[in-house]
Amino acid sequence: MELTPSEPWEFVERIDPAFVEAARAMQRVPYEKNHLSDKFKELCLIGCTAAATYLHAPRVRQHVRRALELGATPQEIVEVLELISTVGIHAMNIGVPLLVEVMVERGRTGPEPLGARQEELKERFTKLRGYWHEFWDEMLELDPEMFGAYTEFSTVPWRTGTLTPAEKELIYISYDIAATHLYVPGTKLHIRNALAHGATPQQVLEVMELSSMLGLDAITTAVPILAEELEARGGQ
Repeated sequence: MELTPSEPWEFVERIDPAFVEAARAMQRVPYEKNHLSDKFKELCLIGCTAAATYLHAPRVRQHVRRALELGATPQEIVEVLELISTVGIHAMNIGVPLLVEVMVERGRTGPEPLGARQEELKERFTKLRGYWHEFWDEMLELDPEMFGAYTEFSTVPWRTGTLTPAEKELIYISYDIAATHLYVPGTKLHIRNALAHGATPQQVLEVMELSSMLGLDAITTAVPILAEELEARGGQ
């Protein structure tokens, strides 16, 4: 029994209308406050649903279609995908400090001084991305090859894209704060950067409100399965 996108909610409404009413009220909040344009809201929703930490294809399709209807260009959508592709580097952001902790347990006494090439990489990253954070220090020291490659990779949308710096930082927040990731250091960093680039606290909150809706995919994903199982049991 294949359900259309609206039918899972209609199914639940027959069983628990109070829940559906409350869910709809929560979904309306960022659309009633409107600190972000409707088009940018859809770009943020692409950000949190297409990120590797979630990869919910039906929602990605829904938000890509809606973004195009609202005037988003293919270039803007590709730029969002480029921005969210950086989530993979969190393997290094989380893993390298753990490696250093173990190295300290085994006798590491402190960081090695940076060489000329490492200083160049730090300067280039800071210039192109507009910030430096201490969580890059150990990666730059221990794995300058990867850091250099990541610098070139992550700065492409900053060199070729059309979203503003504040908008880019809000896209980063959309997937860092999502329930499937909850990457605290990155979220705080990108909040700081977004505000520095002119975003308002209300806009940051609105991105968080949108990302909060991921929990509702329990309904849209599981209810069609429930409907299929009920039909297999004779339509109970």
